[in-house]
Amino acid sequence: MSEAPEDSFISHLVELRDRLMRSLIAVAAILGILCLYPGPGEIYDILAAPLTSALPEGTKMVAIGVITPFMVPLKVTAMVAFILALPFILYQAWAFIAPGLYAHEKRLGIPLIISSTLLFVAGMSFCYFFVFGQVFGFINSFAPKSITPAPDIEAYLSFVMTMFLAFGIAFEVPVALVVLVKLGVVTVEKLKEWRSYFIVGAFVVAAVVTPPDVVSQLALAIPMCLLYELGILAARFVSVRAPVEAPVEAPAENTADMDAEMAKAEEDFRKLSDR
Repeated sequence: MSEAPEDSFISHLVELRDRLMRSLIAVAAILGILCLYPGPGEIYDILAAPLTSALPEGTKMVAIGVITPFMVPLKVTAMVAFILALPFILYQAWAFIAPGLYAHEKRLGIPLIISSTLLFVAGMSFCYFFVFGQVFGFINSFAPKSITPAPDIEAYLSFVMTMFLAFGIAFEVPVALVVLVKLGVVTVEKLKEWRSYFIVGAFVVAAVVTPPDVVSQLALAIPMCLLYELGILAARFVSVRAPVEAPVEAPAENTADMDAEMAKAEEDFRKLSDR
């Protein structure tokens, strides 16, 4: 007996709940380990290093809110725990949707999970080690000498998370192109035709999501254009080919049966005619 639609829907909801719980447990476990060692304070100091190194000597960041010194480092630690658990979370999402995919689509699962994670982390690393130093140095050089910069730690966290998310998503361009080509939404030839439009769009996106300085805008737009070319190169290996349909031939047994039935029908018709 086939499973009832209601039972199937409930079983999917139960599986989704279980996989969400596993992901939350993984993030919570890593968060607990990070809170014990090295601790939220040390993790935030590492995150704030690009800004503090660009500030004048002896200048520190400030915390305006009452519970901000506690909550902001905890948020940073939770963000790090989520990033460390990201491969496991992506695997849980893939395991949930994999049963509904074809065999050739399932083969892309693990490579997509690995490449997505590596590219997202690469985007954040590029932002942290290169972009932040250039941006904060550029902004500090324009600051008037009559003021003492004292950024708020919560505002800094909001800025950092926005930049991390922008660069992490931007570095996913090759994965997005490969998926679109694999699904047959676009072709490699179309991607080549749209290259000039993507370059313009990349600079528009960079101007919107980054601070109003040339350094950060170029640091986001140029890698996006290079990753677009990398996505086109990778999409060539997974481009959809139209299957060649073989001519359908009737089996030999079926042909013999049809001939026998035709002969019997002709014989019956002759008998009726003789009568």
